[in-house]
Amino acid sequence: MLNHTIAVLTTVCQSLPIGTNLAMIHFMWMLISGALLPNRGAIIPALKSIGLSDGETRRSWAAFGSGVWSIHEMTSDFGNYVRKLPEWKERRYEGYLPITVDITAYFRPTLQGCPGVHFHPGAQRALPAINIGLCGEVGELNGQRLALLRRIERANGTEVTEPFLWKTLLPRVAEGLKSDEIAVIDAGVKIGAVQEAKITRYVLKLAQNVTARRNFLPEPGARGRKPEYGVIVRPLERTRKTKVLKASSPDETAKLTKNGREIQVEIWRGMVRTDQKPNPKNEAFDIYVFHDPKFKTPWVLATPIKLKPESVHDIYSDRWPVEQIPLSSKQMLGAHRQFVHNPECVQRLPEITLLAGSILSFLAASFPPVPTGFWDKNPKRTPGRFRRQLMGKPFPRVAELPRRFREKLSFTGHLIKGYLARTPKTVQEAWT
Repeated sequence: MLNHTIAVLTTVCQSLPIGTNLAMIHFMWMLISGALLPNRGAIIPALKSIGLSDGETRRSWAAFGSGVWSIHEMTSDFGNYVRKLPEWKERRYEGYLPITVDITAYFRPTLQGCPGVHFHPGAQRALPAINIGLCGEVGELNGQRLALLRRIERANGTEVTEPFLWKTLLPRVAEGLKSDEIAVIDAGVKIGAVQEAKITRYVLKLAQNVTARRNFLPEPGARGRKPEYGVIVRPLERTRKTKVLKASSPDETAKLTKNGREIQVEIWRGMVRTDQKPNPKNEAFDIYVFHDPKFKTPWVLATPIKLKPESVHDIYSDRWPVEQIPLSSKQMLGAHRQFVHNPECVQRLPEITLLAGSILSFLAASFPPVPTGFWDKNPKRTPGRFRRQLMGKPFPRVAELPRRFREKLSFTGHLIKGYLARTPKTVQEAWT
């Protein structure tokens, strides 16, 4: 188990410069072994707790904060490694591979000048947070459904709020979306934003009170002005100011059976946005409403592709694995507490912990589950169980690393160190 874990970390860090690669392997081991949990998010004590010397701890901390590495390269190397495994299987529906898109947040309520905010369901208001965009493909490893990350996106510039991050993330998704892939997006993004980003294949969850229009004009009445817009379509009934607004009649109906449950499906074909007038050039989409007895509210999904109701339901269901990655990063690895304040570290720490959470989920699916105790009759391959096996273990010195993974010996005796290295030259001369 330890050798396989080190082999995966070696693959992730293989493209980094000499010296940085060794320091980042130490940092990644600290993360996936859960060393942040007993140290309550303190990075330097966590690095020291895995058996590193003082010099290795300083080098690992420096490599994380100012080392020459990119989260995109590390994510790409990890993805290429997983795709080559014979156990990895893609999950396709009518030939389409689901590509999940989501945004997660690391709340930093005490960070001065925090550049972003995110809605906190417990506080019922927006709190200071670092927003990170996620994009990954859905596959299966040893029967475990996983999301393999493709991109971990941060907002650039000074504007790093959630709406601005969506404007940055969606065009990147459109650029990388292949002809046999379909984007899966949760509620919170309007269909106009998806169309503006030039995403032509998607399954998008809509709001419960969503409305759309027909892409043709209704018959004009005997009196009054001729209509310019199509008829309003309201998929679900709702109440507005004590007035009941009835749902529109669907164009088609269907029934699905999932795990013994019967799901009623209502379909509206050829819809356009409410601000669009009828035009053959409009980007039309279909609306599917799934009434599942398992959920209190129905799913309202939109897609521009002609798909079977079963495929639309399964494609959106495959969005859930992307939610496990932030869970593994925050709760399983202890990255929900973050105390870095440098502007670059504030962005780097969420990125690297999300990658570590993805690696932890992959490693958990690669090995048989270990029961917690005699009461654990049916253990699952979860990241928490795998982290429990690594908890408290030092970095394995017996592991054979490639020759390229070594400390970069550089002469630094002539350099000013400590506080003076960060002060202006005039102050340095006064002290020396």
